[in-house]
Amino acid sequence: MSYSILEAMTQIAREKNLDIDYVVRTLESSLLQAAKKKFSNADNIFVAVDPESGDINIHALKTVVSNVTDSNFEISLEEAKDIDDSAEEGDEVEVYISFEEFGRNAIATAKQLMIQKVREAEREMVYEEYVEKIGDLVTGNVQQIDKGDLIISIGRAESILPQENQIPREKYRQGDRVRAYIADVKRNQRGPQIILSRAHDGFVEKLFELEVPEIFERIIEIKAIAREPGERTKIAVSSADERIDPVGACVGIKGVRVQSIVRELSNERIDVIQYHPDPEIFATRGLAPATVVKIDSYPEDQSMTVIVEDDKLSLAIGRQGQNARLAARLTGWRINILSESEYSDMKRREVESKIPISKLPGISDSITNKLLEDDILYVQDLISAPTDDLLAIPGIGPKRAEQLQESARQLMADMERQKELDALAEEEEMDDSEEDDDISISVEDERDDDTSDISEDDDDDDDEDDDDDEDEDVEDVDEDDEEEPVIELSAQDDSTEEEEEPSESADVEEASEVEDISDESVQSEQEDETEKQQPSS
Repeated sequence: MSYSILEAMTQIAREKNLDIDYVVRTLESSLLQAAKKKFSNADNIFVAVDPESGDINIHALKTVVSNVTDSNFEISLEEAKDIDDSAEEGDEVEVYISFEEFGRNAIATAKQLMIQKVREAEREMVYEEYVEKIGDLVTGNVQQIDKGDLIISIGRAESILPQENQIPREKYRQGDRVRAYIADVKRNQRGPQIILSRAHDGFVEKLFELEVPEIFERIIEIKAIAREPGERTKIAVSSADERIDPVGACVGIKGVRVQSIVRELSNERIDVIQYHPDPEIFATRGLAPATVVKIDSYPEDQSMTVIVEDDKLSLAIGRQGQNARLAARLTGWRINILSESEYSDMKRREVESKIPISKLPGISDSITNKLLEDDILYVQDLISAPTDDLLAIPGIGPKRAEQLQESARQLMADMERQKELDALAEEEEMDDSEEDDDISISVEDERDDDTSDISEDDDDDDDEDDDDDEDEDVEDVDEDDEEEPVIELSAQDDSTEEEEEPSESADVEEASEVEDISDESVQSEQEDETEKQQPSS
């Protein structure tokens, strides 16, 4: 039995990569907890396991009494004599406890405690192992894909590659081999959670260490990395040996070294830049391939204005500002990129906005000349000038310096208020002009509506007149049709024919009068139409 226990403990230590002493201590602790559960949490029970022989000794320390009241802590003198012949009342003797006294429940409890403690120890060892590997590269196989997150087996542990830590547009399948960067290790109820990343800047750095021996040997140092995963990376390198070109060493012969890294990063563009301690030179290299014409730097707020040629502005900014953004992150400075024409306009506006020092109210000519001699040419220069510089000018004391700067600030505030008032006035004028335009447009629309209504009425009147004329013509035709038989009958008698001839002429005269009347009515209607149209126009 002792041999089987020793063999089992050795196997557990070997499989779980644990120390045999830890397994022994875990077994002792589990048996002790089971014994206390069996014997009502007795504190007088002790467990000892021999790691060499595998013997397990469980005993309880009891006091010898003549009358036993609590069997867990006391033992009668007769029973004590059986264990130790020299035992007397009041002595303490060790009473051996066999496994048969434990029972099945206590043994199951000891087993469960043993498994739990071994598992906790294993998790703790995995955590300690991988927490020291943060920042290293690991390679594993994709075991599972859960809502875009990859569960990757990396040996003794499982890790997770979240979707946000993956390179965009990369696709994986179960069983694929993946290389990633250990970004973090967290404690979890189910064990340590190892978080991997392929989008981390350190992933690119470690790949360069693998491909470029000079970086691994610290001959070439990576100074800074700026990256947008899947799109572009800028990396700044410097060499501790002047004989070694850091950019050429990283690129390799015909680009062999950098191309292997590009393939690992799913064809991500990589710009290798030589580092320079001067921020302006470093920014110029960081904005490559654009050519920089001039740089205005402001070290107090870590910003600079970069001027490029007009036709190179889009190249310096990059697609969606990518080149400028990466250069700013690489240098650590805020970079404002302007074209030459924009920079000229900005400088011109700055000069126009500056107020000569002579326009400062309440300043004498002598003070003005002294300020001009000290290169304080504008009111803005006076405001920004340090008080010590003003006090160094002859004739200006602390009170006078404070008055001059306060007067300058007041003048600038007045100018700003005036600009705001002018801007408001311009906005009001623009609003008024827009309202006038709206009113004129509405009046023209009304006129067009009135004109269309009048034309429709005229068309209706014309249609009515045409109908009336057609009715008159029809009546004339009917009268002629009725008179024709009379003319035919009058042809039978000569006497009657002579009498009818005047009537025939009378009919012609009446027809001409009707035509004259109709012409007059048409003319009067036309005059009425012209009179209606004149006031509307």
